[in-house]
Amino acid sequence: MISLAGRDILHAWGKFVLTGFGLGLLIGVTLTMAGVYRGMVDDARALLNNSGADLWVVQQDTQGPYAESSSLRDDVVRAVQALPGVQRAANVTYLTMQVRRAANAGATDERVDNEDVRAMVVGFESGQPGEPGYLVAGRHITRSHYEAVADVRTGFALGERIRIRRHDYSVVGLTRRMVSSGGDPMVFIPLKDAQEAQFLKDNDAILNERARTSANPALNRPGVPGLLEAIQASQANNRNVNAILVQVRPGVAAADVAEPVRRWKHLEAYTRVQMEEILVAKLIATSARQIGMFLVILAIVSAAIVAFIIYTMTLGKIREIAVLKLIGTRNRTIAGMILQQAMGLGLIGFIVGKVAATFWAPVFPKYVLLESGDALRGLVAVMLICALASTLAIRVALKVDPAAAIGG
Repeated sequence: MISLAGRDILHAWGKFVLTGFGLGLLIGVTLTMAGVYRGMVDDARALLNNSGADLWVVQQDTQGPYAESSSLRDDVVRAVQALPGVQRAANVTYLTMQVRRAANAGATDERVDNEDVRAMVVGFESGQPGEPGYLVAGRHITRSHYEAVADVRTGFALGERIRIRRHDYSVVGLTRRMVSSGGDPMVFIPLKDAQEAQFLKDNDAILNERARTSANPALNRPGVPGLLEAIQASQANNRNVNAILVQVRPGVAAADVAEPVRRWKHLEAYTRVQMEEILVAKLIATSARQIGMFLVILAIVSAAIVAFIIYTMTLGKIREIAVLKLIGTRNRTIAGMILQQAMGLGLIGFIVGKVAATFWAPVFPKYVLLESGDALRGLVAVMLICALASTLAIRVALKVDPAAAIGG
């Protein structure tokens, strides 16, 4: 039996290939959007892995430090360290902000404002949970001030100076895949510097606050020497952090340590499973639903394109189909030929889409994770969509009158 699908494809192979290429780009966008969602989930898990924590202790009645703001005093860490089952505990701060490249050497206070990089600035204690686990270049922070380790996606280079709030920092190390749940690269600086950057006010605000304090008779009493100076000194220092990262001893369940933290320390504590639930099921839930809607729309558009193309190609060979029916070809054979054409179009489109998605995924500003499982599910979905889209053309072909083969 002559394959009508094969003969028709060879007769108009340019149109068929171009159609498959266009469909492939659409499929590539679909695979990329699925990869964006996978990348968001992987970023959230990478954030938890990079922290090195088994337990996150945060402000009571919050879901911090990643999903909500959280603030607690840095001396609380000593009480947490004393709990049974705790191996190590360390303060940490997180602040998402614009990090600027500092001015060139010899400049005064100029900044390169057009080279800002959005990053999550992490304040950590050296050798404690929260420190970057590995470096791809340079060294770890050894000084207590004005050194930084940056993720390679920031674009910063070793030895480069960057500006965070009022101070310049020298990049002494580079790391990789240290990102926030939103995909922003991380910049690690000493904890004291991060506390100052996040919680302390600028100089003008401090002067205004001192003026208000001096003008307050309850805080500036003539008969109480030293009161005003003590209050102003407390306003110039900040002892807040966003969270305490806890590592438990081997063989101890994190949930067993979390319970006394909630009960006796009046703080909130989340295990790894609970924190992942917050990040994946809550923080990126809206983005996941939006991506899901786009995937549904793209599937409908793909089905419409395939249906239109196959329908048009079927209308162009009505006489050939009529001749086949006139010589006794069964309807099942004719339907199979049209289905083969639709499936071939879908296969070409999927191959083009997979190759395109693989090549352009690294160019995206956010991490795109293309999993083989998603590719296989995508191939099955494309084949099903093409099969369903071919039903319209099959119905038209089966209604062709054999007399049309000899008609005028």
